[in-house]
Amino acid sequence: MSRLGKIPVVIPSGVEVTYTDGLLTVKGPNATLAKPMKSDVNIKIEGSEVVLSPGDTPAAKALWGTYAAHMRNMITGVTEGFTRILEIEGVGYRAEVKGKEIVLNVGFSHPVNLDIPEGINVEVVKSEIILKGADKDALGQFAANVRKVKKPEPYKGKGIRYQGEYIIRKQGKKAV
Repeated sequence: MSRLGKIPVVIPSGVEVTYTDGLLTVKGPNATLAKPMKSDVNIKIEGSEVVLSPGDTPAAKALWGTYAAHMRNMITGVTEGFTRILEIEGVGYRAEVKGKEIVLNVGFSHPVNLDIPEGINVEVVKSEIILKGADKDALGQFAANVRKVKKPEPYKGKGIRYQGEYIIRKQGKKAV
């Protein structure tokens, strides 16, 4: 039994939730999000709450809590939004936003261009990349793609890392 799935999802004022034909739509003051949901989990909208209950299939119990968490994330996204901050560390490493793409200069012989997905705002302040968006899944995936360009290395710590991420440092070669 899912502990998250048992708790009804509260819909705050100013947010509209609809579920039709397997598509969950959440409209709020900042954005509108839609996510396809399987029919294994029963979703009922009752006033200012959404009640989820598992169906009869074996996958229903696995999806029950997951769908409740997705719904809470969608409601938080359309009201407050999500933020991810990436830090760039290294001499000469920098990033800049040009139109609909982010340009990363991180020690390669060429700059790396990444297209910014729809619904995500990117801002570069000194050595920090600030990502903001309503869709938590898309935001986290784009942050992972940016970090993947140059992961932090364990000897000097150079690369792109999440804010607050701790890199275990290695000792390097010893002089004889």
